[in-house]
Amino acid sequence: MPQQPGVVETQLMLGQIHLDQGRMDEAFTMFEAAARSNDPRAVNMLGRAHERGWGTTRDPATAALYYTHAADSGYGWALFNLADLYLAGQGVRADPHRAHVLYVAAARAGVAKALNMLGIMAEQRMVPTASPANAPMFFHAAAAAGDCWGCVNLARLHLAAGQTAQAIPWLRKALDHGFGDVFTAIATLLAARPAPLLHPLAREATERMKAGCLPDRLLTPTRSHDT
Repeated sequence: MPQQPGVVETQLMLGQIHLDQGRMDEAFTMFEAAARSNDPRAVNMLGRAHERGWGTTRDPATAALYYTHAADSGYGWALFNLADLYLAGQGVRADPHRAHVLYVAAARAGVAKALNMLGIMAEQRMVPTASPANAPMFFHAAAAAGDCWGCVNLARLHLAAGQTAQAIPWLRKALDHGFGDVFTAIATLLAARPAPLLHPLAREATERMKAGCLPDRLLTPTRSHDT
């Protein structure tokens, strides 16, 4: 018999439903109630609510405190979210080295999106230890693990190298599993590409972008529930 969800899982699911339907106050209430359990998934989501302003005043500094608490238990998404704040300098003093360490920890905890961020940091040499030569490896690892942004970035590198055929499967994967911002990025990436093989993908990305697409799942408790 399938195991029934516990109280915290139920509260997180209800928070997700409220969030998806735009009921931010109710979503915050659910995440706050779930976080009283000290479950790192729930504490992380309470941090997300404060970071994004879901049913409360946007407060990245408070979000950082909740992420830090959840990250202390090794919870991958809390490590990732805290890394984002350190990289952007939101709620904490900007610290790319600290962000890099946290992304590495998040990747080791199974967060594929952290691999994409390590690729970006390597490509842009945001820390002295990051080498641009390693960026394709990180993007490939992220894409192979199912991260849409990893797919887009890997395709971008292939296109820059004139490797259209190698780029197409990753663009296809990003379109199949992406969301609004991903479709916009693909449409922009392909806008000035003359290769006929890319035209159907460019049209599809533009159509999905104009259609409004799917909500950005990065902003929802999916970050917590599926990790």
